[in-house]
Amino acid sequence: MTETTGSTATPESGNPEGTDGAAETAAAEDGKKSGKQKKSGKRAKKGLFARMGLFYRQIIAELRKVVWPTRSELTNYTAVVVTFVVVVMGFVYGLDYGFAKLSLLVFG
Repeated sequence: MTETTGSTATPESGNPEGTDGAAETAAAEDGKKSGKQKKSGKRAKKGLFARMGLFYRQIIAELRKVVWPTRSELTNYTAVVVTFVVVVMGFVYGLDYGFAKLSLLVFG
């Protein structure tokens, strides 16, 4: 879609890339002169169910882009996480045990 900072070209705005927006500006000025301007097309307010449907369609579209791990990758990742947690638990246990013995030695 749009990668540039500050670009207003979005599907929701109705201003696709490559247009200068002169026609939209002229129409907006005419709308201001004549009073209240009605929204139409893509810019019109959609109903609740239409917005919910759009939201869920976008969720599904994003989930299709996800690269899901294979079973073997998932097993490897899980093993790495469990190993790391066990190592950190051992380190914290060692510190706790050492400080307990040290405090017993100091305070008696």
